[in-house]
Amino acid sequence: MTRLYGIVAALVLVGMSAAQDKAYFQTDFPKEEFVQRRSKMYEYIGSKAIAVIQAARDVDGFEVFRQTNEFYYFTGLDVPHALLLMDGRTKQSTLYLPRRDEGRERSEGKTLSAEDEDLVKTLTGVESVRPVEFLARDLRSRLIRLPAPTLFTPFSPAELGTDSRDTQLAYRASVANDPWDGQESRESHFAGLLHKQFPQFDIKDLSPFIDDMRSVKSDREIALIRRASEIAGYALIEAMRSTQPGVTEYQLDAVARYIYQIHGARREGYNSITAGGTNAWMGHYFRNLDTLRSGDMVLMDYAPDYHYYTSDITRMWPVNGTYTRSQRQLAEYILAYRDALLKRIRPGVTPDAVLDGAAEEMKAYLATVTFEKEIYRNAAEAGLKFRGHLSHPVGLAVHDVGPYRPGPFKKGHVFSVDPMIWVPEEKLYIRMEDVVAVTDNGVELFTDFVPSTPDEIETVMKEQGVLQFRPPVQEMK
Repeated sequence: MTRLYGIVAALVLVGMSAAQDKAYFQTDFPKEEFVQRRSKMYEYIGSKAIAVIQAARDVDGFEVFRQTNEFYYFTGLDVPHALLLMDGRTKQSTLYLPRRDEGRERSEGKTLSAEDEDLVKTLTGVESVRPVEFLARDLRSRLIRLPAPTLFTPFSPAELGTDSRDTQLAYRASVANDPWDGQESRESHFAGLLHKQFPQFDIKDLSPFIDDMRSVKSDREIALIRRASEIAGYALIEAMRSTQPGVTEYQLDAVARYIYQIHGARREGYNSITAGGTNAWMGHYFRNLDTLRSGDMVLMDYAPDYHYYTSDITRMWPVNGTYTRSQRQLAEYILAYRDALLKRIRPGVTPDAVLDGAAEEMKAYLATVTFEKEIYRNAAEAGLKFRGHLSHPVGLAVHDVGPYRPGPFKKGHVFSVDPMIWVPEEKLYIRMEDVVAVTDNGVELFTDFVPSTPDEIETVMKEQGVLQFRPPVQEMK
C-alpha cells in the first residue's frame, strides 16, 4: 500500500509538472497575422523610426490578468510588464519579457518569459526576445545612431477589457480635475521616462497609426466578433425567457453572464446595462438594482469579451410579456428604421448617405402610422435628424478605435447600427442595436437570429427561462 501511494504521488507530481510546463498562448491567430500587422506598422512609421508599445502591468490581487488591446493586437501575448519594439530601419521586432518567476509558476502555472526565447519567437514571429531590463541598454547602445531615429509610442490610454478609449479619456479627465490626485497616465509616464533617459529621441504619438490599422478587421477578427455577437444573442434570448414582474435587473444580468461563461466567454465586454422602466432613459445605467414592474419595458445592452473581442447588442421587451399598442408601434418603428439603414450599407457608400436615405424612407413610413400620443410622433420625427444611428466601431473594445467616418465604408468595417428615439415627457427611450460587418457587396448582420419583432419577442417570452428552472434561494431568517 505504501508503494502504491508513492506511485500515485509520483504520477500526480509528473502531471503537475506537465501542466506547469504548458504555457498558455492564443490560438485564434497564426503568427503570420501578427507579422503582417507589424510589417504594416513599419510602413506607417517609416525607415527612420522605431516604435515601442508597453504591455499591461500585472494585476493587483486576485484578478485575472488581461492584456492591453494594443499589445495583444501586435503579439497575442498574455504577459504583463512586457515591451514590444518595432524597428522601421531593420524591419525587425524584439519582445522584451520579464524573467521567469518559478515560485509563481508553481502556484499559478507557466507564463512565457525571457527564458522561452525560441518558443516565443515561434509563436509570435518576432526576430528577437530579450529580458525586459535590456531595453534601456539596447536603446542606448544599439538603436541610437546619430541622427537619432524618431521614437513612436502610444499616448492614448490603453484599453483593458471593459473600458474603451472614450471611457478612459473621461477617467483621465476626472483624475486631472482632482487637485488631490492628478496622477499622470501610465502612457504619459512612460513617454516621460523615455524623454528623460533618451533626450536624443523625437518622441511622437503612435496611437493614430494603431487606430487606423484597427479600423478594418481581418477575417479572423470578424469571426471572433461574430462569435461574441452570437453568444450575446443567446444571452438576450435567455434573459427574455427569464423576464417576469418581480424579477430584478441584476438577476437578468446574472442570466446573461451564465450564458457567456458556458459558451467560453470568461469576461464581459462592458458593464451590463439592464434597465427597467425609466432607468433606460439613462444611456449607460449600470446599477441594475431595481425590480421589474408589469407594464414597463426593460432594456438590455450587454455583450461578452470573447477571446479579446466583443460585440454590442441591445433589445427591449415588455416585462409582462405582452406589448401595449403604443409599445408595439414604437418597437415596430425602430425595427423599420434599422432595416432601412441596413439595406443601404455597402462598400463605397458614406455613412451620411446611408443616414440621409434611411431618414427619407422613414418619413414615408411615418405617414402611414397613427400614434396614440402626439409626443410619440414628435419623438420619431426628431429622431430623423439624429446622426448617431450608425453608432460606433466595435472590435477589441465595445467603443472601438478606428473611425469609419466620414467614409466611405470599406470591407472589414465593423460597427453598431443603433436607431433610437427619446420621449422626454415620459422619460422613455426606445432603441435596438445590432453589430454588422461590411462585406464585398453589402453588410453581414451578426444577430439576425435574435428576436426583433414584437411577435417574435412575445413568443420567446412564453418559454420558461433558466431563472425559473433555478430560482434564487430565499434569504434565510
